[in-house]
Amino acid sequence: MSVSTPPDGLVAGLDLLQRALDYTRGALATITRADVERPTPCAGWSLADLLAHMEDALDAFAEAADGSVGLSSAAPTPVDVRVQSLQHKACTLLTAWLRADRPTVDVAGHPLPVDAIARIAALEIAVHGWDVGRATGRGIPLPEPLAAALLPTALQIALAGDDRFAPPLPVDVEAPAGAHVLALLGRRA
Repeated sequence: MSVSTPPDGLVAGLDLLQRALDYTRGALATITRADVERPTPCAGWSLADLLAHMEDALDAFAEAADGSVGLSSAAPTPVDVRVQSLQHKACTLLTAWLRADRPTVDVAGHPLPVDAIARIAALEIAVHGWDVGRATGRGIPLPEPLAAALLPTALQIALAGDDRFAPPLPVDVEAPAGAHVLALLGRRA
């Protein structure tokens, strides 16, 4: 019997990103046109708003693989076209990161390690996949192995007071990892 070493660095970040993309693509596949105006766990956002944000985020994370992030907004798009675009971008995002050849990514003049960006991308993608599932009523919980791997990044973001997510909520110490990740980002499982 051999013991394998868990991946670290960028390899671990990409493994996590792949699992987050798989989870979120499943949530995206459940969306119908009737869902577009449904509220999401993101205060004041409809599912259409969340999908536009997700498209912007996937574009930014793909740009990050080339070493820098430019911010832009996705144009209004019919929901079926938006979901198809998100599915495609989710598939190409990992490929972009596999080609990444820089140790850092410039984000607003601050160099960040590529593995940190991959982990942040995985967290945002997975949590918004959960948001989609909650909005449609057809979602599944964050898988526990994925949630456990996302927990350190969620904790860092919560402790930093990052305003991209809602403030942390209390959660029972015995709750599963998924509930902790969601609570750290202002959501109730």
